[in-house]
Amino acid sequence: MGRTSRKRSTLANRAIVASAALILGGGGLIAVNVYASAGEGASGSPPGRTWNTGTQMSTIDCPDVGNELPDVPDEARWEVDRELAAMDTQITDAYQQFADRKDEISRDPNLAENAVLGPLKAERTASIDRIATAVERNADRPQGLDGLAPCSLRADDSNHDGGGYGAGDSQGQDAGQDAGQGNDQGADQGQGGDQGADQGQGDDQGQGQDGGQDGDNGQEQQGNGPEASDFVDIQSVQPNVDRPRQRRGASRGTFTTDCGRNENGKFNPDNVIVAPGVSNGAHHMHDYVGNQANDAFASDDDLANGDTSCRNQGDRSTYYWPVLRLQNGTAENDADADGGGKDQNIGEIQTPSQVTLKFVGNPTGKVTAMPRFLRIITGDAKAFTNGDANANASWSCTGFENRQLKDKYPICPDGSQVVRSFAFQSCWDGQNTDSANHRTHVAFAQDNGRCPNGFRAIPQLVQRIVYDVPPGPGFAVDSFPEQLHKPVTDHGDFINVFDDNLMKKVVSCINGGRKCR
Repeated sequence: MGRTSRKRSTLANRAIVASAALILGGGGLIAVNVYASAGEGASGSPPGRTWNTGTQMSTIDCPDVGNELPDVPDEARWEVDRELAAMDTQITDAYQQFADRKDEISRDPNLAENAVLGPLKAERTASIDRIATAVERNADRPQGLDGLAPCSLRADDSNHDGGGYGAGDSQGQDAGQDAGQGNDQGADQGQGGDQGADQGQGDDQGQGQDGGQDGDNGQEQQGNGPEASDFVDIQSVQPNVDRPRQRRGASRGTFTTDCGRNENGKFNPDNVIVAPGVSNGAHHMHDYVGNQANDAFASDDDLANGDTSCRNQGDRSTYYWPVLRLQNGTAENDADADGGGKDQNIGEIQTPSQVTLKFVGNPTGKVTAMPRFLRIITGDAKAFTNGDANANASWSCTGFENRQLKDKYPICPDGSQVVRSFAFQSCWDGQNTDSANHRTHVAFAQDNGRCPNGFRAIPQLVQRIVYDVPPGPGFAVDSFPEQLHKPVTDHGDFINVFDDNLMKKVVSCINGGRKCR
């Protein structure tokens, strides 16, 4: 099926760029532009904020052009995706310029505009023009994109209240609630907690504490996050998971596919969904399980014919997510490589102790087969600057999975392991395997469990990834460098490459209320 484009969501239409020029010179203010990011949701930088001399500018904030694109004709998709990937590289390079000259910029605010923001705006303006021209060859030229070219410097003010969602605020906990909704998912998570206890670190426990302390040093060495305020003790978080009530006719079954834990170490910094044909399109390293042919250049045919790490060879789907690293000063073999040290991703990559890939049903009715080569991205790799409207990471600890965090990493007690969960979109538009912004062809179920009008329920992928890391802070997921390794930027990617017979079994198991593997 062709990847026919659809209009971006109404939510994206609400995003408006707002700017505020700060006072130059003697007032002691850093002279930069501050923008509310044009993304799907509110920016992390309130418009009109002023920064005093005590404010340390931490990163570059650019409007997300991909989220703001209107319809993109199929004929222009390749060129547009390639240009969007180039814009990510522009931000990465500008961030490095900023990081290298941070002290100079703090002393000479004009340097930010002259050496970083001005050249970046010029590059982005040229890329936006090429995007508009590519679309114009096959449709009306998109309007209003030029206003997305300017970027700003911003401080890391996301933790200003010290609590955020980590304090148990129910707002923003949808990911955690969704992660627990998979019928018997809660029971399975309980088993995971027992496994975490069984896998306790024993004699290594004392070293683990040292590892946590070393992690602080690793963070300082890395220089762009995470911070201590990005972590919270899971025991201080109140239970916040609500599972939707199962209604009559609900599809209560599950299908679990075992694709390993990436024991064979398949990593790359590509993203074949967002940046096809572009090496290092993600600027961070991914773990891959399932399809072994996945890289930036993989076609649907390549994936269909690729080897798989899945036990059931009928599942050649690809499942990938940013690696998690210990911030302990240990250099990986990618320390001087794209996606690794060259993109500010430093530290020891951790192989998960457990990966569960489970497809669950819908609490209000039956599910239908998902189309082959359906692409789903859940979460937002740029949520720190875009705002959290598309964030969908969920963090917890074994034995505490009724407490889910969205924008904090958990500090787990002794004998408990770190858990990342992703509950993917479970509604499909019935037509498209992808969309211009890689989002609007799928949707989350509404609060009542039903799919939005025009969408149909499909098996929902729920990923649970467990790590045996030293207790305390000192770990982080890979990210775009300007996203500062924030937990809210965590995300997962999935391409369905089930063969037809196995997909029929998945749907039959879920709709029939059975537990299958």
